[in-house]
Amino acid sequence: MANRCAISGKGPLTGNNVSHANNKTKRRQLPNLRTLRIAMEDGTTRKIRVAASTLRTMKKIAAKATTEA
Repeated sequence: MANRCAISGKGPLTGNNVSHANNKTKRRQLPNLRTLRIAMEDGTTRKIRVAASTLRTMKKIAAKATTEA
């Protein structure tokens, strides 16, 4: 299973661990994925993995839509 957001497509980034002696070793920065259960149109549920930052954005958009309506 890939470390990738189902909605935004965010995936792992690469970078370096830098020690006090300035030694550099490769590292991966993984996205903060959360598992969500969503309801499909036919009444079934499905689990998807979504980044926490994407969830925050979705909540902001939903809050803005409810205040405008």
